[in-house]
Amino acid sequence: MNALLPIFATVLATVVAYLIGSLSFAVIVSRAFGLSDPRTYGSGNPGATNVLRSGSKKAAAVTLLLDALKGLVPVALVKYAGPQFGLEEGTLALVAIVAFVGHLFPVFFQFKGGKGVATALGVLLGISGWLGLLVLLTWLAVALTTRYSSLSALIGSIAAPVLYVLLSGSLWNAEKPLLLAIIAMSALLLWRHAENIGRLLKGQESKIGSKKDQPAAGKPAAKGKAKKH
Repeated sequence: MNALLPIFATVLATVVAYLIGSLSFAVIVSRAFGLSDPRTYGSGNPGATNVLRSGSKKAAAVTLLLDALKGLVPVALVKYAGPQFGLEEGTLALVAIVAFVGHLFPVFFQFKGGKGVATALGVLLGISGWLGLLVLLTWLAVALTTRYSSLSALIGSIAAPVLYVLLSGSLWNAEKPLLLAIIAMSALLLWRHAENIGRLLKGQESKIGSKKDQPAAGKPAAKGKAKKH
């Protein structure tokens, strides 16, 4: 094998993963469905939960699926096709975190992205289907009990690296580069939810399914009902 091939493949996989992660499907899907830009209402976050506040469950579901896939696909491709190009766990971990960072700081949307919950789930599913499933079940359990999407994300973020270490040797074999990537992703998720943590502590956090008619934080109030476009 050409000694430069793994280097070239690593650079290519990293760039492609970031570009895929930079596709802000909350905005793209909202435009396709003729809905208002999710960055202009509710929490202002371009994610599936905020799209749900538009009243379109279908648009929210499509956003959730696509945001998860953009984390899953790059990781799965490197995991299963990468070895033939000399790509190992280090590259897999790099692609995992870069795809996630692309969602947070998308080059196509002025580096203003979402909080990354669905994309993080996709990344975890790519690393291990079992790990992703267990974290998803954790998210669902908290969401069904409390109806707080943010709290579910916070607990899921903490659970991910813990589960990855605790269940190593049974459902998967933990690799240090991947553990570091999962920890970094969890830390970024917690950071992106700093405002949510504050609202949760004050009892002011909105619950799943609630509508926020007021404009996003920092946006001037519009007169009348916002027009769809």
